[in-house]
Amino acid sequence: MTTTVSVEHIEMTPGVRGGKPRIAGTRIAVQDVMVMHLKMGYSLLEIATKYDLLVAAVYDAMAYYYDHRQAIDREIAEDDAFVDEFMRQNPGRLQAKIKELKGEPTN
Repeated sequence: MTTTVSVEHIEMTPGVRGGKPRIAGTRIAVQDVMVMHLKMGYSLLEIATKYDLLVAAVYDAMAYYYDHRQAIDREIAEDDAFVDEFMRQNPGRLQAKIKELKGEPTN
């Protein structure tokens, strides 16, 4: 079941990108567009061109982000915290080898 939300080019589908809002017909989440635009400095036209998207869809993604900014920012923070904790509990082999070479405990 697909639900179209407040803007024309945004949809949420359970089981696709965890049900996160995304550009309709793609797996590109609203938060992906926000990160590329606000954090990485891509223009909205660059994003549309790079991923062969309608410019209107990319603008709708940013409009949706601004309309739901608090919830999306909270989801991003929760995802980041999960990754940080996972990495802390499951260090990569390189980090474990560095600790071993330094004589530090490797959990």
